[in-house]
Amino acid sequence: MKIRVKFAKYGAMKFIGHLDMMRFFQKAIRRADIDMKYSEGFSPHQIMSFAAPLGVGIESRGEYMDIEVLSMTSPEDMKQALNRVMVEGVEVLSLSILPDQAKNAMASVAAASYMLKMREGNFPIPELKTRIRDFYNQDNIPYTKETKKNAIELNLKQGIYEIDTDACDTVHMLVNASSSGSIKPAMVFEKLCQFANVEIPKSAYQITRLEIYTDLAKEGEAHRFVPLAEVG
Repeated sequence: MKIRVKFAKYGAMKFIGHLDMMRFFQKAIRRADIDMKYSEGFSPHQIMSFAAPLGVGIESRGEYMDIEVLSMTSPEDMKQALNRVMVEGVEVLSLSILPDQAKNAMASVAAASYMLKMREGNFPIPELKTRIRDFYNQDNIPYTKETKKNAIELNLKQGIYEIDTDACDTVHMLVNASSSGSIKPAMVFEKLCQFANVEIPKSAYQITRLEIYTDLAKEGEAHRFVPLAEVG
């Protein structure tokens, strides 16, 4: 039985890297006495798959992992069992049973939404909403992607689906998070600051991932983003 787990990561736990989070959940699942399915072979391991790994220092209200279990009573019982063994900074938000034919979380990722907020005060960008609008209306937002072999010039605009601000002076964005064209929110904000001729160090603001989406649009259709939790 395939189960999709949605969880939040915040506080001091935002400094824990992806591999350590995997180890944490492996141990938490054992402590919660979840009837996990294990792989076969000489070194059996829990069948577990995470969605897009979260960068160190970024908080999240919408992280996902898929697990396979041999049996369970109910999603709510499993959620409570896991939360009883969680540490401060990690909370299981929901569980859902996936159809057998559903793609795993990592293969399903198409986009992610983020919130950026200054740790103290407001963003020192005059007329922030207007600046964001003018920034997004550009046809080309060039940036250089460094690889092990060379540097590739790309158009960042192609991976930004939405960007705006609200009355609380918080920047919201929806960007490509797929394996083929993932866009980092810090890069988008860096380009926005360059456009506005303002320097804001990364230490001055907090990035929070709000949700991860899959795209249910068929070929040729406009994007139809749906939260991973709504699959199943």
